[in-house]
Amino acid sequence: MRYRIVDVFSDRPLAGNALCVVLDPCPPETMQAIAREVHLSETTFVTARSDDGYEARIFTPAGELPFAGHPSVGTAWTMGPGRWTQATSGATVVIEADEHGAVMSQPDPDFEELDPTPAIVALRLPDAVGAWQGTAGGTTHLYVATDKAIDAVVPDMAAIGNVAGGVGASTLTVFRRLDDRSVHVRAFGPHIGIPEDPGTGSAAGPVGVLARRHFGTDVDITIRQGDEIGRPCRIEVHAVDGDVRVGGRVTACAEGRFTL
Repeated sequence: MRYRIVDVFSDRPLAGNALCVVLDPCPPETMQAIAREVHLSETTFVTARSDDGYEARIFTPAGELPFAGHPSVGTAWTMGPGRWTQATSGATVVIEADEHGAVMSQPDPDFEELDPTPAIVALRLPDAVGAWQGTAGGTTHLYVATDKAIDAVVPDMAAIGNVAGGVGASTLTVFRRLDDRSVHVRAFGPHIGIPEDPGTGSAAGPVGVLARRHFGTDVDITIRQGDEIGRPCRIEVHAVDGDVRVGGRVTACAEGRFTL
């Protein structure tokens, strides 16, 4: 089975959020084992293809996701330039890809405000502006907004897993406004096999929406994520109700074959 590894939300290889895209048919019972073998944040499997669309499944090292951002952007880019309709179990999205990167539409998020105290304790933050459970495309994240610096945050990973997993969230995502057009994000998902995610596309759109509502940021922002773990990502977000878009650069890094 042919595969390609691409680095998403980066203009150079060995940065951004790495993604493995398996291009040939794979037995469903083997998909999770391959995702564990690769051990990247996500591995995608293209299960059907037409001239302008495809179906895909998305796996972390620990389980399957109904929808995810950087796998959608990276898979469409790997398929080639054009306008692609991608269908996964959680969402059908349109992704525009060119030689430099890709931009995907994203379903509008639904939010439920929560008591921020458990997340503050798990993150070891001094305080927070608020916390929300947010779902888009069937994927849920726990969002925490703060006006304190998050560069040096060293969370309690066991507590993160309990707090995020307790509300059905893939990650606990903390964000801070840097200026009107940029937001700093860190996302932790130890309970799904991702201690810290370099670039979380499925969370990026909701972060843009929340940042507009609570920090007054612009409609178009750049999310800075992954620097703390040596995988800098730059995610471009357009955050308007009914028109949420997430994208960035994509770079080819490696290719090969699984011989099973």
